[in-house]
Amino acid sequence: MQAVVIERPGVVSVQDVPDPTPGPRDVIVAVRAAGICGTDIHLLDGELPYDRYPVVPGHEFYGEVVALGSDVSRDRIGRLVTVDPNMPCRSCSECRRGRANLCERYEALGVTVDGAAAEFVRVPAELAYDLPDDVSDVGALLTEPLACAIHGFDVLPRNSQDRYLIYGAGTMGLMMGLLASDMASEPVTVVEPNPVRRARAELMGMRAVSSPNDIDPDARWETVIDCTGVVEAIEDGLRRVRIGGFFQCFGVAETNAMVKLRPFDVYRNEITIVGSMAVQNSFDRAHRLAQVWGDEKLGVLVTHGYALEDYAEAVQTFRDGAGLKISIRPGGMA
Repeated sequence: MQAVVIERPGVVSVQDVPDPTPGPRDVIVAVRAAGICGTDIHLLDGELPYDRYPVVPGHEFYGEVVALGSDVSRDRIGRLVTVDPNMPCRSCSECRRGRANLCERYEALGVTVDGAAAEFVRVPAELAYDLPDDVSDVGALLTEPLACAIHGFDVLPRNSQDRYLIYGAGTMGLMMGLLASDMASEPVTVVEPNPVRRARAELMGMRAVSSPNDIDPDARWETVIDCTGVVEAIEDGLRRVRIGGFFQCFGVAETNAMVKLRPFDVYRNEITIVGSMAVQNSFDRAHRLAQVWGDEKLGVLVTHGYALEDYAEAVQTFRDGAGLKISIRPGGMA
């Protein structure tokens, strides 16, 4: 089969590799679409604390079950599925505490184990969620990132009087904005320098500004969420949190990035700083919500589609900030 292979940081190509073979409790999925995420770029650039190269990227995807392991029910052949890529060990101290997303022996499809930027991918059957026959292509593709966004809100307070400030109007920032809009007491404010992304935020009912300089310097928000991982955005956002408010690091920063903050402000104002890592008891909810929202809410988030052999061009489009969610279509563009 054809697959994208990151041989080592900075070196990626499309290669012929052996077809995957299912283990007893696995299914083989013929990939219909896989999304490119910021995590893929960090993996390509060697900016994640995992050294499992060579590896096939791609952890946001859906497709058709085409082969089964011996312990998997025969009726799953031909099913369309979306997949939770996270593979916790279920036995470490964090897993036993119910925090499988913080697994001490972290594994994930497309990060430490070969993923879906390929024609076929091997998946533990328990992680494959059946999709309805009339599935929304966009909803199926965006289930995994939506699950991450839902978990982000699981670790934040929910108060109908809260106001939200979000840094970044990429796919994740806009998803967080959609979820926040269902709870916020006023339109969500989004900081985004890219004019195309600002326009999409406004189309989705958010108030978008190009720079923190466009915000009243005295304005404060109950909840501030960074979806960029950019140090300057994080530092600015920390200054915008209201007394008793929350700041969330949602975007993935480089592992060696450092930010400046005044600990006295955290102490005096009782600010809570919280992270959000991957998916935790949220994939099933995202699976349902993605189909409810479908193209009506999520359609504007998928802006580009590329064939598998054009992966390098797709990555460059992502780096250029030319669109939002960029999809790879191993089976063609139909």
